[in-house]
Amino acid sequence: MPSTVTNKIFSLYVKLRYPKVPANLKYFYRDTFSCELVQLKYLAKDYITKTAYKEIAFDGEFAPELQFVLPFAYWHHKNGTLKKTISSKFTKEFYFFSPDHHEEFSTRTNQGNYNFEMPRILYSHDYKMSKWLPVPLKDHYKNDIYKYDKPTLIIANRYNMEWDGPPISFYSLSQLDYIISKLKDKFTIIYNRPRPENITGDNSEIYDLKEFEWLEKEHPEVLLMEDLYKANKDKVNNFNHLQLMVYANSDHFISVHGGTAALASYFGGINLIISKQGPEHHFNCYQKLYPQLSGARIFHAKTDQDVIDLVDLHF
Repeated sequence: MPSTVTNKIFSLYVKLRYPKVPANLKYFYRDTFSCELVQLKYLAKDYITKTAYKEIAFDGEFAPELQFVLPFAYWHHKNGTLKKTISSKFTKEFYFFSPDHHEEFSTRTNQGNYNFEMPRILYSHDYKMSKWLPVPLKDHYKNDIYKYDKPTLIIANRYNMEWDGPPISFYSLSQLDYIISKLKDKFTIIYNRPRPENITGDNSEIYDLKEFEWLEKEHPEVLLMEDLYKANKDKVNNFNHLQLMVYANSDHFISVHGGTAALASYFGGINLIISKQGPEHHFNCYQKLYPQLSGARIFHAKTDQDVIDLVDLHF
């Protein structure tokens, strides 16, 4: 953690340089400078001696892990300085390049997000990171197993507690009905909302949208990711492994902000993201950060009507 003195200096600098930034967001600016300061102590190891010394451990949420930690580890791998990675359970397949990966954490924590050993934490006004490389998950996991007659469209939904309150950004049954009815003749649609037992959870409560029963009745042609998992357990190591293999064969995604959207942005093509509120809007994450993950075309829907308009225009 940065020292109290360092925090005060950076806070004053942010206050003077960015006077119009909302007070509740200024500390993300400060944290960016803190992350950059930490990296200075590794200049010799990263650029001169370049031995395999780096041990990266992260127990924060899924989204920042995909946005910052995984590309940071991959940079060290390509730089010849990666020694070991430590993360949550079900993450080995994400760190396929790591020489020594350990799954030590059974729960993701908010406190773990504030790991200043990473190039950034959560949000930033500057996503030009020198020790950051996009991880080629699509190239690594592309396969001949999960291929269909029509192009694949993955709808990656979530229905979780947000900011200690009810769900805000998600695809309702009426939205799902519109999207599926509009696109089912053109795409093989795979619906994905992981069950808690298949992923490493954080502090967000997961609610029941009751869409699985509804999909079975109203749109039986839609494939469920959880059904693919049940049918293919002998071909994959875990649910995340299946997601990587299925996503790698798709170029079309409709997702929700957070880890759901970050994962979908790793596989190129088009990713429509619904995000009705959040710091991502101020920091232009969907314009500045997410496209860097794979070169994907990112479309940000701020409202339910935006979703309809973007589906009509781009799918």
